[in-house]
Amino acid sequence: MENKNKFWKGALVGALVTAFTGLIVVLFSAGIFLFGRGVIDNQVQTQKVETGISSEEGTLDFKRIEDKMELIQQIIDKYYLFDEDPEKVEAGIYVGMMYGLEDPYSTYYTKEDFEKLMEDTEGVYCGIGAMVSQNRSTGIISAIRVFENSPSFEAGLLPGDILYSVDGTEVTGMDLDILVGTYIKGEEGTDVHITVLRGEAGEKVELTMTRRQVEVPTVEHQMLEDNVGYIYVLQFDTITAQQFKDAIDDLEKQGMEKLVVDLRDNPGGVLDAVVDMLDYVLPDGLLVSTADRDGKGDKYYSDDGHQVDHPMAVLVNGNSASASEVFTGAVKDFGWGTIVGTTTFGKGIVQNLIPLGDGTAIKLTTSHYFTPNGFDLHGKGIEPDVVVELDEALKSKAVIPLEEDNQLQAAIEALK
Repeated sequence: MENKNKFWKGALVGALVTAFTGLIVVLFSAGIFLFGRGVIDNQVQTQKVETGISSEEGTLDFKRIEDKMELIQQIIDKYYLFDEDPEKVEAGIYVGMMYGLEDPYSTYYTKEDFEKLMEDTEGVYCGIGAMVSQNRSTGIISAIRVFENSPSFEAGLLPGDILYSVDGTEVTGMDLDILVGTYIKGEEGTDVHITVLRGEAGEKVELTMTRRQVEVPTVEHQMLEDNVGYIYVLQFDTITAQQFKDAIDDLEKQGMEKLVVDLRDNPGGVLDAVVDMLDYVLPDGLLVSTADRDGKGDKYYSDDGHQVDHPMAVLVNGNSASASEVFTGAVKDFGWGTIVGTTTFGKGIVQNLIPLGDGTAIKLTTSHYFTPNGFDLHGKGIEPDVVVELDEALKSKAVIPLEEDNQLQAAIEALK
């Protein structure tokens, strides 16, 4: 009965939301997203979903659901004031079913949503050049990084701004994949109008940005004073591992003696990429493991014989999530570096994108992942060895000079 109540509560909420607002997905999901590029931790299942799967005890009573759906439809047909859009109502039912799981990471994608989600996002996109994060409990979406010389930078978007609406549509609680694919991405040269709430008073600020192609490197590096190598990793993309290795090799040629890896505001990405990077940095051993509800999973090891023997620090904050936490957890458990900053996001679960055979799909949480020592960080995050908050005066700056970055300076100090 509890499962049925959860389903119908979610189904009706989903149906009403889609029918009255025209939004296909309005969920309180967590995550971080780079506008225009999919930051995807999902493992995509391309095979068809098996049909005729036997239902386990405690699953939904579909006969009862069908009877109730028929009753509700009869009431709608007889009394509903406005025209019904059957397609949106049907989509709302599926949205509600996923909502009833009470898992902010599991969701339903319509055919249009899924197509946009799976669009190629390698390296260049038409967007606004900003990164956002969503609060898991409130649904509030905030800008956490604005890229220099991007449309968002030129329009005056600031880190900390809360996104209130996009082209007149309120976005609080909207799934980030849908926000980006449907509302932010678009044809080059077209405008997007964003209303943000700024500061403690929540002042409304209207911003207009012209979409254009934005180059976003996933890895940046430079040599700092005293032969401290600095590598900033924006996210873990398919090209990131090679860029990271190239950065280390270049810094080695310049005489690097210490290394800082900056994962602040890094939302995660491709698991294979972070495993490949850890393989290059750490000695041989277990890097991360996964386990589904039956205890089945995979183990990932470093085994290439290469390692970085310089003193190392890893910079993190509350927006360092998922694959960033895989990297941080492995370095911490190996005792191979000092973790500096604030507690990480705490996303220790894996989602699969499962096509449903008709162009639609669901994203479903399927397993936990664990650090080398078996720590389940989900909902907890990883505590740094050296706790340092970013100076308040720096939090709203679009670009922070490295010499003013107190967290970076603390990481360098930890290496002395």
